[in-house]
Amino acid sequence: MTRTTRVPALLFTCALALLTPLLAPPAVHASPAPGAVVDTPGTVVDVAPLEPGLSLPGASSARALAYITQWRSGAPTTATGTLFLPHGTPPEGGWPVVAWAHGTVGLDDSCAPSRLPRTPRDTAYLDHWLGQGYAVVAADYPGLGSDGLHRYLDGQSAANSVIDIVRAGRAVEPSLSDRWVVIGQSQGGHTGLHTAHAATTRAPELDFRGTLTTGAPSNLEYLFPLGFPGFPDLGLDGLTAFAAYIFAGLRDADPALDLDGYLTPLGREIVDTAERLCYDDLIDRYGEVGVGEVLARPLNDDRFRAAFTDYLAVPTAGYDRPLFLAQGLRDTTVPAPLAFKLIADLWAGGANAQFRTYPTGHSETMFASLPDTTGFVAELLHP
Repeated sequence: MTRTTRVPALLFTCALALLTPLLAPPAVHASPAPGAVVDTPGTVVDVAPLEPGLSLPGASSARALAYITQWRSGAPTTATGTLFLPHGTPPEGGWPVVAWAHGTVGLDDSCAPSRLPRTPRDTAYLDHWLGQGYAVVAADYPGLGSDGLHRYLDGQSAANSVIDIVRAGRAVEPSLSDRWVVIGQSQGGHTGLHTAHAATTRAPELDFRGTLTTGAPSNLEYLFPLGFPGFPDLGLDGLTAFAAYIFAGLRDADPALDLDGYLTPLGREIVDTAERLCYDDLIDRYGEVGVGEVLARPLNDDRFRAAFTDYLAVPTAGYDRPLFLAQGLRDTTVPAPLAFKLIADLWAGGANAQFRTYPTGHSETMFASLPDTTGFVAELLHP
């Protein structure tokens, strides 16, 4: 979707209708004893100071964590992530916790956020929350920097890792409170909604307070079955790369689907390559390829629809804590009509959800919304 062709918004909308400063401590290795079987979510496998250059300017200490979490199936796996502490002395009850759910980076271990310097965008954003007096834990998600392939937009698996890194962070840092929120951008917004849906059930020992998302993708289970060979360019930034990541994750999660049978030779090449290339590199290589060139068959058969719904759908009922959804009206990555349908479904499902729009693009919404979202988070964590 780096292609410059644009179609009228009406086409897209109609298509949618269809469907204490603390010094970093020495490394601590909390690995289980040889031969021991450890599969309790949140169990810390390893903790060490984060490598130089990977911390945040606003952090007094930064540590890399490895911990036990679960795939959506319940199978245990090890995940990685980071823990950042703010400057100053912890308040009574400990530092409230922001669990950061990151946006799209890729599928390969080399793309894991804990292994790379944060982008200027994410650095500034996370420093804002550290400056508010919150500790930040940031999960990489299963398969990013750990065993297995990262299953992109498998919200349930990613949510498990977000919840469990809060547990792991508190296990290694006694200054953390049990009060926490999740904040997610783009892919992380999708993860954040799944986290919100599961948090109080999965970790009742924690005091989960609510969720903030910016640019959260949703309703993709209705859009992707509209795909067919020769599908027109909708002018959405990164669509082919995002589709390749979704196809690769779904292929790994459900080999019986025979996803390769829906792809052209070029499509199979792109999906295979998506398992190895991080987002910017994938865009550089295939950014001019349209989704219609990837598909050899329509995606609208019942079997594929069911697989997409199971894999991609965002829950729209069953939320027991407040939500705040921020959406850019000029977002050409996650267009506003997707968010309009999502919030309508959330309200119909009984969610306590605030919804604000901003005259911004995809990433800019993170910062444009801060005058509203900073107070929202403060009210949750400091009632």
